[in-house]
Amino acid sequence: MKKIGFIGACDKTDIILGVAKVLAMANKKVLVLDNTITQKCKYVVPVINPTKSYITTYEDIDVAVGFNNMDELRQYLGLEKEENLDYDFFIVDTDNFEGVASFSLQSSNNIYFVTSFDSYSLKKGIEILSQLGVPIHATRVFFSKEMSSEEDEYFDYLSLGIRVIWSEEKIYFPLENGDIPAVMENQRISKIKLSNLSNEYRNNIKFFVNDIDSEIDEKIIRNIIKEL
Repeated sequence: MKKIGFIGACDKTDIILGVAKVLAMANKKVLVLDNTITQKCKYVVPVINPTKSYITTYEDIDVAVGFNNMDELRQYLGLEKEENLDYDFFIVDTDNFEGVASFSLQSSNNIYFVTSFDSYSLKKGIEILSQLGVPIHATRVFFSKEMSSEEDEYFDYLSLGIRVIWSEEKIYFPLENGDIPAVMENQRISKIKLSNLSNEYRNNIKFFVNDIDSEIDEKIIRNIIKEL
């Protein structure tokens, strides 16, 4: 099982579900765990009888809500302590350092730090990273209006001294290309659709999937994204 960490105070639920859907359509077994304060998955992923903590299946993806650590998750699944989860990919979304520590995201196979450039997202995200006890390798994912060099420089300034080795790639999601209304429509109809999203958005989903599992043929990824 590969563990994937999406860290940051910025909303990343819809991106993660899109990535997970493509992986599921490539015949991968995927568990997405929402460990954010807002627990957005509780509201955008349909569930018949929600409880404090649960796992539900949505669009061939298992989605977990309300779990604070691996012991709680294993207990729910009926597993012994330290027993591996029966998934190809375990994707954790967290906006707090407790989530990073509880699910040992420092040892993830892939880590993505997701932020927009509002003060809360930036400073809260940097606060999470500043508490890391060991260096990590991570990829930067930016939600930005203009994708300007000034924003990059400001982020570099704020992140001075944190224990992160950044990959060369930077992923940008432009805020003003029509994706927000499409995402809202997908939430209303409870579907994971990519066809109504921008080329930039779809290309970024393709990057994530290829980065997470390079063994999936890129042509297969492209065809799946077209189907969605």
